Amino acid sequence: MKTRIERRFEWLKERKRKGFIAYITAGDPTLKATAEIVLKLEDAGVDIVELGIPFSDPLADGRVNQQSAARALAGGTTLDGVLDCVAEIRKRSDIPILFYSYLNLLIARGFENTVRRIARSGTDGLLILDLPVEEATRHAATMEQHRLNNICLVAPTSPEARIRRIVRACTGFVYCVSREGVTGMQKELSPAAVSLIKTTKRMTKLPVALGFGISTPAQAQTAAKEADAIVVGSAIVDRFASEPNTSRGRTTAAAWVKTLVQAVRRV
Repeated sequence: MKTRIERRFEWLKERKRKGFIAYITAGDPTLKATAEIVLKLEDAGVDIVELGIPFSDPLADGRVNQQSAARALAGGTTLDGVLDCVAEIRKRSDIPILFYSYLNLLIARGFENTVRRIARSGTDGLLILDLPVEEATRHAATMEQHRLNNICLVAPTSPEARIRRIVRACTGFVYCVSREGVTGMQKELSPAAVSLIKTTKRMTKLPVALGFGISTPAQAQTAAKEADAIVVGSAIVDRFASEPNTSRGRTTAAAWVKTLVQAVRRV
């Protein structure tokens, strides 16, 4: 049985469209608000939602996402709460959802037990930031057993031999990182990002997404010309945090996200 992520990419391919993946931190500002935000993102045309599980030491994240995780943790967000949040979303939406997480959160109560619960909640995949492909065989097998996609990162510094190994471990799609360093908005995309997408595409038939640093409609459109999908995170997190913590504020933020989605649709 294919995951929602896999089905969505097939749907996009049939229509010759590029995908839009939106990252938000679960629990920022609250889990109830998170469920509302996901539904508003779906209404804005987002194809896949990447839910960040807040962690106290998010080494791969820049200032915006670090602060978002801190707010979520201060508000009492836990993995159990996030799973309940996804289950609530599933009562109203079938949008593909993947978790962006650090390994410690997943092994604290046993990796297999946690993966089983994640799958039962209605989540479709996992991106584990600090799990290198060289150490991931057992974890990937557990995810496959529970029909969760294993989303892996390819960095600009990855040699071709390692990219080949990474894409073989991936299911669902491959996530290319547009630059070295942590998440965060940037003024322009690195020329190396286009080269990385092309290199990765030569090595896999899976869809290839590009993320880290995309923050404007122009950047989204440029990235989508080469990638099968783009991922926007910090800019979306920042926009929702900048608006009032109300349903109207979240509607305003989602309307801005729609401008990025529309830019991608024009490719």
